[in-house]
Amino acid sequence: MGSLNCHWADNSGAKQPLLVSFRGNEDGGSRWKVVREKIKKTWVEMKDFSRKAVEMGRLDPRKVIFAIKMGLALSLTSLLIFWKGSHEDIAQYSIWAILTVIVMFEFSIGATFIKGFNRGLGTICAGILAFCFAELSVVAGKFEEVVIVISIFIIGFCASYLKLYPTMKPYEYGFRVFVLTYCILMIAGNRTREYTEAILTRLVLIAAGAGVCLVVNICFFPIWAGESLHKLVVKNFKDLATSLEGCVNGYLKCVEYKRIPSKILTYQAADDPLYNCYRSVIQSTSQEDTLLGFATWEPPHGRYRYNYPWENFVKVSGAVKHCAFMVMALHGCILSEIQAPPERRKVFSSELQKVGAEGAKVLHELGNKLEKMEKLSAGDILKNVHDAAAELQKKIDHKSYLLVNSESWEIGGRPKEFEDLIDVEDENMTLGSKSLSEAVLDLRSVPVDTTSLPQQCDDDARNMFIKWPSNVSANARSFPKGDDLKTYESASALSLATFASHLIEFVARLGNVVDSFEELSMKANFKDPPIMNMSPEPCKKGTATWVV
Repeated sequence: MGSLNCHWADNSGAKQPLLVSFRGNEDGGSRWKVVREKIKKTWVEMKDFSRKAVEMGRLDPRKVIFAIKMGLALSLTSLLIFWKGSHEDIAQYSIWAILTVIVMFEFSIGATFIKGFNRGLGTICAGILAFCFAELSVVAGKFEEVVIVISIFIIGFCASYLKLYPTMKPYEYGFRVFVLTYCILMIAGNRTREYTEAILTRLVLIAAGAGVCLVVNICFFPIWAGESLHKLVVKNFKDLATSLEGCVNGYLKCVEYKRIPSKILTYQAADDPLYNCYRSVIQSTSQEDTLLGFATWEPPHGRYRYNYPWENFVKVSGAVKHCAFMVMALHGCILSEIQAPPERRKVFSSELQKVGAEGAKVLHELGNKLEKMEKLSAGDILKNVHDAAAELQKKIDHKSYLLVNSESWEIGGRPKEFEDLIDVEDENMTLGSKSLSEAVLDLRSVPVDTTSLPQQCDDDARNMFIKWPSNVSANARSFPKGDDLKTYESASALSLATFASHLIEFVARLGNVVDSFEELSMKANFKDPPIMNMSPEPCKKGTATWVV
């Protein structure tokens, strides 16, 4: 609403006319603006939600199929409402069948079987006990209510206590159904005085709902938990290979984070693809355990025979996770505050690059073999990556003076207390056994070509020996000097040695992955690899043949 403002002017001694002004309600306009902003924001959020929902169905059509099957099962079960037969109780209590479909119908067939088993076992046990206690309450006469209340307490206590036992965890849902069904049957039977008919009617309706769930879930576009577990383990191989290649390439290209995302520091989902790939491998444990529990309940189907060794899939994935921890350590070297200078990385770049490429190649090969359910080909799949790691180890031994502070070395020298214990001949022998690396006294005297460094390395990385920690500025006053400078130089060199040692350890752990895969291929009876035709083709006219 508006407001009237009166102004009097009496500067000249005479009374001036009354000035009346109307001021609009600015608060009302601001409120309307806020409301419009909220409506606009809500509309944008709804559009974004709709877009993401459509995208989810496009990426995984199984979710759309599951929703359709759920609606179909509920529609078929709801037909019981219109039952006009001799048993009118079926239409009256048809909600039991509908509730069974709602709580039992799961995404995968294995999960549906588990829910169905739990619900069926809990319902049958509750029905039997309800029938027994109902007869006992009838015999008790005027103490009928007392018997019912005491029986409910006993059933609730026993079920709630037993479901806490570790081995009973898979049957927790069954205990809940057991208690719920028992209480409903006792209360409903006491009201209608027809315990037996109430129990039988509910058992029949629950069985009908469970039957509809199984038929619809199995017969119409079945979704198998075992197949999902298989694809998840294959995905872990490919994701880890991607992270390994990315970490090695990023380290050699001097990729640096201007600011490390806080989500990475707290091990949360972030936008970094390298981080997300190995994190998804490590975080897949709970999903694998859940799928393993579902897969063991599924009947033989497709390529998966009876009593399939699903636990070996999880074992293979565990070996992959063991390697993923080393890839996490490699990524940690990239995120480290202290970095090795680009010119020193370049010295070992070819060997590091080869180890990373061969390691990723092994992971891709194992992932493809697992996806095709095919055994390994003849020969050692680890030969190339082991050779590459050996070359890297030799290069480290030959150029080890680049990885330590050589100024602190004592060439041919011994502590004074050992001089009396070592004769001249032993000293000469010791001096003669020193490697080429130990003959270098000044680390900065080693010539390094900085003109061919990767373009990703900025000028600061080229000029500075080390990436200084955030608490040390590069100005003249606070820049490390003397012993502090040597300490930082040593840490800088050792960071490169750390990266190389993590990469070699990754290669060593690949052997466990191969062993686990071979065990799985034997137990699961994978098909033999195709035999490559090595016979030479006949030479065509005008072509030459090279004989090696």
